[in-house]
Amino acid sequence: MEIRELRYFRAVAEDLNVTRAAKRLGIAQPPLSRALRQLERRLGVALFERTGHRLTLTRAGETLVTEATAVLDALDAAVRRTRRAGLPADGLVVAVHPGVATELVHRVRERFRGEPDVPTIRVAPGGLGEQADMVRDGRADVAIAACVDDRGLDTEPLRTEPRVAALASGHRLAGRDVLTNADLAAEPTPRWRDRPGDGPVVRDGAELLEVVALGQAVALVPVSVATRNVRPDVTYRPVADAAPYRTFLLWPAGSRSPRIARFVRAALDLAGPSTPEVLAREANPMS
Repeated sequence: MEIRELRYFRAVAEDLNVTRAAKRLGIAQPPLSRALRQLERRLGVALFERTGHRLTLTRAGETLVTEATAVLDALDAAVRRTRRAGLPADGLVVAVHPGVATELVHRVRERFRGEPDVPTIRVAPGGLGEQADMVRDGRADVAIAACVDDRGLDTEPLRTEPRVAALASGHRLAGRDVLTNADLAAEPTPRWRDRPGDGPVVRDGAELLEVVALGQAVALVPVSVATRNVRPDVTYRPVADAAPYRTFLLWPAGSRSPRIARFVRAALDLAGPSTPEVLAREANPMS
């Protein structure tokens, strides 16, 4: 089976229309149709049900969509990593979720300042949950992330910290000393792209705090975000039963890169302890 055939098949499977897929691929329709028929003959199964001009995927076709996507994504990631490996060896791209990990990256940079053979660290911001994919597909060398899908990755727990509720200062709950998840259940929450939520869509931490300040939503944020973003129009309150916010370091499984290893060691050293005493002190940033 050829990579070209998989790309052709995936395009048609996404559009379920050979004409549109051919246009998107930049080829004529007849050779695309011939390539699909050849692929089906080679596999010995039908990939599409054809009813007039309408296409639907068979069970075999649905399976191949999943498998082809994994193969093509892995190939694209291999190409990106290979190209990156051919670039000067003094750079390191760190994928982060803005507002949570940026400060730690700055501290690692300071740690490296003046040391010999220091990698140049470039921060690559991403949306909630995107950091793992950025490492997997070769856009980043290492990531600091809260949501871990560790397929194809090595991981190391970095830090655990409490989460607090961020509310508009005039919110009806802002005067309470301690809240619970039940208190917040009926409140709208900011919605990150491609993530559930019933409040306004936000792209970064700054937008999240703006919609909170405007009274359009409430949010659970790491206590470190609260301590760095003290403002008169936002009130932070502890939430007794909120799950803690866990941060991880992620990098390609089996990597032997000395740059990555050096960054991971420094980040673990600088992240600070997550002992019960530290968490208890941090649980109320207003005190």
